[in-house]
Amino acid sequence: MHDIRWIRDNPQAFDDGLATRGRSPLSAELIALDDARKSAIATLQAAQERRNAASKEIGQAMAAKDMARADALKAEVTGLKDTMAVAEVADRKAQADLIAALEVLPNLPLADVPVGPDESANVEHHRFGAAPAVNLAKEHFELGEALGQMDFEAAAKLSGSRFVVLKRGLARMERALAQFMLDLHTTEHGYDEIAPPVLVKDNIPYGTAQLPKAAEDMFVTREGFWLTPTAEVTLTNLVRDEIVAEDVLPLRLAAATQCFRSEAGAAGRDTRGMLRQHQFLKVELVSITAPEQSLTEHERMLACAEEVLKRLDLHYRVVTLCTGDMGFSARKTYDIEVWLPGQKAFREISSCSVCGDFQARRMNARYRPKTGGPQFVHTLNGSGVAVGRALIAVMENYQQEGGAIAVPAVLQPYMGGLKTVEKA
Repeated sequence: MHDIRWIRDNPQAFDDGLATRGRSPLSAELIALDDARKSAIATLQAAQERRNAASKEIGQAMAAKDMARADALKAEVTGLKDTMAVAEVADRKAQADLIAALEVLPNLPLADVPVGPDESANVEHHRFGAAPAVNLAKEHFELGEALGQMDFEAAAKLSGSRFVVLKRGLARMERALAQFMLDLHTTEHGYDEIAPPVLVKDNIPYGTAQLPKAAEDMFVTREGFWLTPTAEVTLTNLVRDEIVAEDVLPLRLAAATQCFRSEAGAAGRDTRGMLRQHQFLKVELVSITAPEQSLTEHERMLACAEEVLKRLDLHYRVVTLCTGDMGFSARKTYDIEVWLPGQKAFREISSCSVCGDFQARRMNARYRPKTGGPQFVHTLNGSGVAVGRALIAVMENYQQEGGAIAVPAVLQPYMGGLKTVEKA
């Protein structure tokens, strides 16, 4: 959520920022809505003040036995009550109109974010490693089905399209990947492990700005609970309506959860395999910081996510997303894209974003600095990393002649020393 006071003070900068996101200028419209809110408040306050004064004058008139004046004042107070009721309705409507206009506007990009309409304008930042030489590389679903351990037909029977049933070695490898990632982030990177719920109330995804914009991309139960599309939703909202002490910042939180997405806008894309699923496992990283810490924390979070792929010895690149490809809440985003030999392409495996105080305003999440009053925190989130996509990357990069999958050295302790996943 944007700060209307900042918009009033910086209307051109606000409109310029919106333009980089492909939006028309809106500062004048928003300021007009805020003027309507202020006018309603001023009318209400003036009526309250006059009512209070008239009430005192009634007492004085009664004491002076000036009944005509007392009756006139009583009539005035009755009229003022009607004026106040109308002003209260106008105030609520003006406030609701302003919030409705603000809540659907994306965050503004930082100055160093490349400007562009879509992913074609993303800028490569750096690479790690080199693509392995894999003769006649197969895609992960070909490998998994040949092993008899990746069953899309069984999943379709149970749940429909965009689901998978993993079995035996591949199921164990997915679990091993999640455990490895959590151990790395909690023991070496300083994150606290959290086990959050995956069903949440309306105000929780509203706080992280999935609602109302992305409602069609989420699942909701009959009882009105939303299934979380990422643990960013729950981890970030742990500081909702809180004022935390400055000396506990930054807070660093990590969770491995099942995530749920309807993929409403993905018709026809990645229809085979595990790349785009309705349900998937992901390790999420969230940081809550003071404003002056957030940019440094963003670079640190990226390094933490990268370390997962370095330990797995997977070739990847980091790109800075342009304004047209960034998520709704982000001020700046790095994507990590891992090399998939079967696809002969880099595919996203992590996004790390800094959001400034955009989410904090929606959540009313603040901290108390050593001097001055409470201020809004800054929030960051990143995948550390998507477990299903990590499984895909390991399968395609570690495939052996004959179809077996070599187990990366870092995962072998989590798999009982198993060195290869083979057909049973």
